[in-house]
Amino acid sequence: MDNVSSPFREDVVTELQAHFGVEAVRRQATMDAIPTIWAGESMLKDMLHFLKNGVHEPYRMLYDLTAIDERGRTRCEDQPRRDFSLVYHLLSHGRNEDLRVKVPLTGDMPEAPSIVDIWPSSNWYEREVWDMFGITFRGHPDLRRILMPSTWSDHPLRKEHPARATEMAPFRLPEEKAEEEERALAFHPGEWGMKGGEDGHFMFLNVGPQHPGTHGLLRVILELDGEEIKDAALDIGYHHRGAEKMAERQSWHTYIPYTDRIDYLAGSMNNLPYVLAVEQLGGITVPDRAKVIRVMIAELFRIASHLVFYGTFAQDLGAMSPVFFMFNDRERVFRIIEAICGGRMHPEWFRIGGVAQDLPKGWAQPVRDFLGYLPGRLKEYDKLVIKNRLFRARTRGIGVLSLDEAIEWGVTGPNLRASGLEWDLRKKRPYSGYDQFDFDVPTATDGDSYSRALVRAEEIRQSLRIIAQCVENMPSGSYKSDHPLATPPLKERTIRDIETLIAHFLSVSWGPVIPPGEAASAVEATKGINSYYLISDGGAMSYRTRIRTPSFAHLQTVPMLCRGLMIADLVAILGSMDYVLADVDR
Repeated sequence: MDNVSSPFREDVVTELQAHFGVEAVRRQATMDAIPTIWAGESMLKDMLHFLKNGVHEPYRMLYDLTAIDERGRTRCEDQPRRDFSLVYHLLSHGRNEDLRVKVPLTGDMPEAPSIVDIWPSSNWYEREVWDMFGITFRGHPDLRRILMPSTWSDHPLRKEHPARATEMAPFRLPEEKAEEEERALAFHPGEWGMKGGEDGHFMFLNVGPQHPGTHGLLRVILELDGEEIKDAALDIGYHHRGAEKMAERQSWHTYIPYTDRIDYLAGSMNNLPYVLAVEQLGGITVPDRAKVIRVMIAELFRIASHLVFYGTFAQDLGAMSPVFFMFNDRERVFRIIEAICGGRMHPEWFRIGGVAQDLPKGWAQPVRDFLGYLPGRLKEYDKLVIKNRLFRARTRGIGVLSLDEAIEWGVTGPNLRASGLEWDLRKKRPYSGYDQFDFDVPTATDGDSYSRALVRAEEIRQSLRIIAQCVENMPSGSYKSDHPLATPPLKERTIRDIETLIAHFLSVSWGPVIPPGEAASAVEATKGINSYYLISDGGAMSYRTRIRTPSFAHLQTVPMLCRGLMIADLVAILGSMDYVLADVDR
């Protein structure tokens, strides 16, 4: 994530060194300029508690927590000896700054203290790290698998785990194995932290995993007293495809199509944080024309995604007509995207150094036609949905998320802004030239399901403003950088001589060789902040790719939001969160 200049950047490290000692806080240089420090396991909890509660303008949000299997890494001479590393990514809204705290761990199956008592949101993140790497968190209240099946025997993101199906034995499902899998699915309330009430008369209900109200394969286990929800637990992982593992076997270039499918409603916007991070590692400067093209395509996908949210949310609450109208308008967006990119939902169109090709002739008029068409439709949708008294009755005061709770649980994007904080990366840390655009950041104050819908409805209008400025102020120049690592190189460079042709062939078939280093880049995606944390060991493939998605953090708040409400309210809360399970499970 790009950090803006801040007078506090050096002060936080200095403050930590003054509090814990100079030798205890070791700096590490990274390509993204995020302050990065190494801390010993013994002082980890004290340091994180101090960062959250003790420093000036504290780091109140645990933005991400992940791990790295370091055993195969060779280009990291300035770092401590370790077999694994834990990475805690903190965010301070007051400073507008990130901080990365890394902890070296040794041994084949290392351990570290849990920080659930500091950040409750670390619960799922620590479970994911144990699931993927086998790192145990002492004191965790419920350390078990979260993305993989409970019967899985290995930890997939360890380097010894195969990355391809051809490296594994053929899949077999004999009868005894099928019976074992069925037994593993049996529901035992205690395993989910549910007690069933003092008299044992509470009822348990599965909502999903096959259910239209869950927006994908999501299992919500409810503990009910009549219609009232006493407790809830979420079972995720049904959409897990090993997206981070696949990055270890694809070149930097050929991994781009995989990013489209993370939030499958956001299309090429998923490409943006990935290519921005690769460009940081490679020192690639992107031409202004490519930046504006990226912004225009990203905002078109934001509109397309928000229209899906708008229509399906109304449908969840019983209004059937809006979803048909809004899907028709989404189709108009896809016609524009298809005319420019050649693809619709997943055009995988952004490239390292720019975009796949220049804008086609006549691209501007269809966009202008759409800009003139949609505002009138949005007014109709306000009457159909936002001002509908039944919609208001079902959403106002339901699933209230306070600002403090939102920050505590790592909530970003429209869900955070609906709780009252005007925080949008396009304004706070402009990327891809967003600082050149005039638009507002919609917010609300109630933090309920209605506010979340209100914010997204207004964001569609702001995206139209941005797209209009792209059309009227599209720069001239190249659509791709002339940097040697831009992939694939511009076609005209391949026909000069045999050397440039060979370079083009290698760049396409093998991929660019990115210098060793670490970088994270984030964008204001459709559902919140989406970021890629990439580690290069100086090769043609990523050594470690971490995908931080907003939906993973947001779903963790659902049990807290629905306790004491009715089953029908759960459907409203789930719809208002605007998640997709591919974004959760990756």
